[in-house]
Parts: sequence; structure tokens; C-alpha cells
Amino acid sequence: MYEYEFQQMRAADLRRRADHERQVREAALARRAARRAARREAAEGSAEHESHSRRLRRPGSARTA
Repeated sequence: MYEYEFQQMRAADLRRRADHERQVREAALARRAARRAARREAAEGSAEHESHSRRLRRPGSARTA
């Protein structure tokens, strides 16, 4: 009987670990998707501003040492 109970506890522990790992993966995917969406929104908003800007992105001359 002891072996059966030990096996049941081990199986329950493995299920808990698998659920936790699944939740961690889902949270990471959700964070990654949120970052992508934020970058996409920022790029769409800034592209309109930058296209009408007279400021150059890079300086006209190289830096001196």
C-alpha cells in the first residue's frame, strides 16, 4: 500500500509541476505579445511624426577624436 500512495503523490506532484510550467510559458508568451504590440503601436505613431520632421537622424559630419 505504501508504494501505491507514494506513486499517487508522485503523479500529483508531476501534474502540479507541469501545470506550473505551462502557466510560466503562457505568461512569457503573453508578455512577449504585449511587447510586440506596444512596439508596433509605437512604430506606427512615431513613423508619422518622423516622416514630417526636418531633423536628421544622424549628424551630418563625423565626430572628431
